[in-house]
Amino acid sequence: MKEITAFIKPNRVQKTIEALSDAGFKSMTVSQGEGTGAFKAKGTSPSLNFYVTDSPVIKLELVCQNEEAKNTIDIIIENGKTPTPDDGIIYISNVEDAFQIKTGKSIKQAWK
Repeated sequence: MKEITAFIKPNRVQKTIEALSDAGFKSMTVSQGEGTGAFKAKGTSPSLNFYVTDSPVIKLELVCQNEEAKNTIDIIIENGKTPTPDDGIIYISNVEDAFQIKTGKSIKQAWK
């Protein structure tokens, strides 16, 4: 299994989530945050709460089968990109297993 973590612009999140959902990815976690990076867009300013950040960001997380990872990444890129150079980043991590809290059962075993 793979965990996909994508940091995308807030104005692209709805389109990205809808595209992922249409492709069969129904379970995702979405978090609002702030970030800083090498690219500084004109007009960005530090947050009122954090003095080192300069842009709002949405963190989208989901877990998929290994063979679904490429399609997932392609969907996020297609729907998350904008005309500006600071669109975000996608991280891929290996997931050894996952367990349902209610039953204690392995999700990896259920997916086989």
